[in-house]
Amino acid sequence: MKVSVVGASGYIGGEAVRLLMTHPKVQPNQITSERFAGKFVQAVHPNLRGSSLKFSSINDLEETDVLFLALPHGVSMEKIKDLEKKAGKIIDLSGDFRLRDPEDYKKWYKHPHPNPEYLKRFVYGNAELHRKEIRESNLVAGTGCLATATIMGLYPLFKNNLVKDQVIVEAKVGSSASGNKPNLSTHHSERSNVIRSFKPTGHRHTAEIIQELSFNSKPQVHFSGTAVELVRGILATSHVFLKKGFTKKDIWRIYRQEYNDEPFVRIVKKSRGVYRYPEPKILAGTNFVEVGFELDPNSNRLVVMSAIDNLMKGGAGQAVQSMNIMCGFEETTGLEFLGLHPV
Repeated sequence: MKVSVVGASGYIGGEAVRLLMTHPKVQPNQITSERFAGKFVQAVHPNLRGSSLKFSSINDLEETDVLFLALPHGVSMEKIKDLEKKAGKIIDLSGDFRLRDPEDYKKWYKHPHPNPEYLKRFVYGNAELHRKEIRESNLVAGTGCLATATIMGLYPLFKNNLVKDQVIVEAKVGSSASGNKPNLSTHHSERSNVIRSFKPTGHRHTAEIIQELSFNSKPQVHFSGTAVELVRGILATSHVFLKKGFTKKDIWRIYRQEYNDEPFVRIVKKSRGVYRYPEPKILAGTNFVEVGFELDPNSNRLVVMSAIDNLMKGGAGQAVQSMNIMCGFEETTGLEFLGLHPV
């Protein structure tokens, strides 16, 4: 199958190209970048040295089987009608089609959606939650990285009605989540040795978390984002409060029930050792999510920790996982890398 990546010069676009280059079932056809049109891919992504792929302009985009859109927010939603004519299947990696309610774009993105009819057609691309819908769809919206880490940690609890409808989340994230366009906050002398609160309230990914955790009612999600000195990785620490009568044994049972058969979910909770909880560092380059928890012995507070690589499970890896499902490939194809240690 032929696949193309629009917006391939960014970090997530480049990660998608890397995965597709070694995927045994597909062939990268075109990669686009307006800034680097005519240049080889390694001019921007040096890890892809030896490839004959060259960037072209989106204006020269040819028809393809699967199209990955890794464009800045707001671009895909404007161009979707034309882009849909170029491919049988589309996976969008921006936030343009993640929310089902058009009113949420006014609230969280501060503008109306220009093509709201597409919001019902796009499936939210979290495979563990929406595998059946992804399999049956030709349009998938890649999930937000901070939202993915948070949702994967909390989904079993909210689905099975174990917790009260309120959650406090502190998510720490590496610098690659800011993209590859430099600004003062990503400049080395300003970012190095920093733990910086960049979005203590009002983060856009909060809308996805509310949407995906709304079972009996919409939960109150209090989300804060903090930048830390990592390149890749997210650690989301969520505080929820158990309803009466649920024990640690109940929590274990629910997580195993939901995730035991999931190829990319690891439940991590050891009694001792350095790696007894989820750890972003050892997930670098992998499509895994690690989930762990600790029950406060002095209250009904449950602390849930979840870790991912923001460019993989929070971006390109999740997108390739969705492509595998959409196209009938083995879900893990091209995503088998287990990670490195030490790094």
